[in-house]
Amino acid sequence: MRVEVLYFDGCPTYLQAEKTLRGVLAREAAEAVVELVVVNTDEDAHRLRFPGSPTIRVDGEDLFPVPERAGYALGCRMYANSEGLRWSPTDEMLWEALKKKESGGAEGSL
Repeated sequence: MRVEVLYFDGCPTYLQAEKTLRGVLAREAAEAVVELVVVNTDEDAHRLRFPGSPTIRVDGEDLFPVPERAGYALGCRMYANSEGLRWSPTDEMLWEALKKKESGGAEGSL
């Protein structure tokens, strides 16, 4: 499976998101290639349909889908869990989203 972490330079949380993601993938012995994708212009944000940093995509699809919007721009992204809002997904959030993705027919295994 191909995993991308989209972020903008200066994002304070993308490295934590990457670390958590790699930890979940390693724990589950998932065959995955993780790529960091920098998004530094509003034009790139629009072209990539970038809802904010960090965004994690598996095989081109957002692990935490958001509604389509008319405009995309550089900015931070928030993730909601039972404890409130966070700047990056937790270990549990990533594991659940990856399992859901796998059961939806995505290639790769967890």
